[in-house]
Amino acid sequence: MSDGTLSGQFFDAAIGLLQRVRDEEASSIEAAGNLLADTVTAGGRLFAFGAGHSSLAAQDVVYRAGGLALMNLLTVPGVVGVDVMPATLGSALERVDGLASAVLDCSPLRAGDALVIISLSGRNALPVEMAMKARALGIRVIGVTSVAYASETSSRHVSGTYLKDHCDVVLDSKIATGDAELTLDTVPAPFAPASTVVTSAILQAVMATAAGSLADRGVEPPLLRSGNVDGGHEWNGRVFEKYADRIFYRQ
Repeated sequence: MSDGTLSGQFFDAAIGLLQRVRDEEASSIEAAGNLLADTVTAGGRLFAFGAGHSSLAAQDVVYRAGGLALMNLLTVPGVVGVDVMPATLGSALERVDGLASAVLDCSPLRAGDALVIISLSGRNALPVEMAMKARALGIRVIGVTSVAYASETSSRHVSGTYLKDHCDVVLDSKIATGDAELTLDTVPAPFAPASTVVTSAILQAVMATAAGSLADRGVEPPLLRSGNVDGGHEWNGRVFEKYADRIFYRQ
């Protein structure tokens, strides 16, 4: 339990959210991992997308030691990270109609692939349109979002729908609307967001499930090793060579 400090309170909040996700999203995490394993087995490719801070969780599963080598980052110029100047431009681009369709049309994604879309609120035009367009193209979609936003905010997509409404599998991060776990009488705004911690944990659980599912089918999971251990670069080189046509971050 917390020692009463703000740091202790934050850890308690994050741990509580992780426990909720573990217990309440177990079947969805299993379904998402199996969907990725199905895609790999069938020769498909894997992609992840997130805008703003949601991009951190997407980047965390791409070119990652201990992760699936086939997970590629789908990038949208101006929304991937906080290095965009001004930073508010990224938020504005998330609300632009038509951007997701243009990105998908120019991407290597094709029918039979799988796309993980991460959006905490799931309300902006970009993730909603991306999910709708991807499924129309025959791409399987896993959405990672906070379902609470759909009942407590209004959609910013012309359809009035949310990311959760256009996915093959939905993973609910349980993050409260506003993404801030702590409050103080002396501080005018809530603070200490936990969405990155929880969303990254969800995705790593999905990756672990996918690796296990592939192994259960007699398929060696295409995993990367750390380049900072002996033999790591050689191992990864063999994986890159074997799956060269399904790994796009090396182009």
